[in-house]
Amino acid sequence: MRRLLLCLMIGLFLAGLMGTTAYAQEREMPGRINLMLDGMVLDFDPAPVIHNAFTMLPFRSVAEALNVEVRWDEANRTIVAEKEGISVVMLVDKPYAYVNNRLVLLEVSPLLLEGRTLIPVRFFTEAFGCKVDWIPASLTVKISSPAQKMQVVAFYALGDEKTSSWTDLFGRPYPEIEPGNTGIVSDLALGWYSMDEEGNLLTQSATGWQRPNAWEAVVEATRQYKIYTEMVIHMTDGESRLSDFLNNPQAGEKAIAAIIKEARFYNGVNLDWEGLGWNEDSQQLAQTREALNNFVKRLSRELKAAGLTLTLTLHPLNSAYLGYDYQTLGQEADRIVIMAYDYGSKPEPITLVKQAVEMAAAVVSADKLLLGIATLGENPESLENKIGQAKKYKLGGIALWRLGLLSSEKWDVLRDNIIK
Repeated sequence: MRRLLLCLMIGLFLAGLMGTTAYAQEREMPGRINLMLDGMVLDFDPAPVIHNAFTMLPFRSVAEALNVEVRWDEANRTIVAEKEGISVVMLVDKPYAYVNNRLVLLEVSPLLLEGRTLIPVRFFTEAFGCKVDWIPASLTVKISSPAQKMQVVAFYALGDEKTSSWTDLFGRPYPEIEPGNTGIVSDLALGWYSMDEEGNLLTQSATGWQRPNAWEAVVEATRQYKIYTEMVIHMTDGESRLSDFLNNPQAGEKAIAAIIKEARFYNGVNLDWEGLGWNEDSQQLAQTREALNNFVKRLSRELKAAGLTLTLTLHPLNSAYLGYDYQTLGQEADRIVIMAYDYGSKPEPITLVKQAVEMAAAVVSADKLLLGIATLGENPESLENKIGQAKKYKLGGIALWRLGLLSSEKWDVLRDNIIK
């Protein structure tokens, strides 16, 4: 108690000294200060300033970026911020704060500048578990939000010796097993199936989706590490094959029966049906969406009865393929993977990825959404950025296309940002 009172008295004394100088000492660095959160450049109004050698940010802007709830007590000039059991209280011109009711002395006080309240970025972000680095060469404050628990779905496909899904997952050549990267992967989407327009389930297909001879060994190995498995059924609308299938009720019933029979070897089903809605008019689009909705509703009902889950891997709503009714499909499926890639440039443009997430989250519960990431076209920095979008919008997780294409540096990014 004596120590707490002494700290408070010191804080009040320093506040008296600093309160008269707070407006005079703030200054902008020569050149603009850049702020990055999880690899994404942030814009703030007002711009960040350096005050007593510390970077200061507008409190509402930084709180919003971190999904922290804040409120401003005008009478006491007090900022209250809360997130996931952490409470931070800061007072303008006072060199102390409270973190979960514990007194903490600050190296620089919050201040008012042109009617805006600025706070020390390092203290505030670190209080909520962030890591903060200063990069002087580029005048950049780099903030990494804390690792979050989320699902990580990894697509498993056949590959050559250099891009083996087995080796990438288990850390050893087939059939040897080590923990490898199993500690970060929660789900395997096993890309081993396709379908023809008559509703026949295929394990060998012209699209390159093949089930390996030793597929049982993969499933058994994943069980040792408590990894959830899905059978992926891949089909494209080339030459209208997928559209023809969806508009054939008999083919649909045949397909559902075959899928339910095969799915007993797995925990769920993942439909990766691509290319719907390309260059269709409004009437055609309505028909395409309704046909897909009807099939998914029937399949979902049968899978639930069998205790299995359904994931849909879909083109994003800002793509050229508009045949997907996210709102209805999101009600029927357990999860939706947003394939927010193939926009043209690499790494994928973050503005378009962000737009894809926002459009999907507007009609589907965020915890049902997984952000699809094509890992080959991403570098470690851009991968962190994509994961940051999943954190920011509180998505259920991410989906990686595919195992065999991740470098050790990218695995490190996953471990730094995600808790299985």
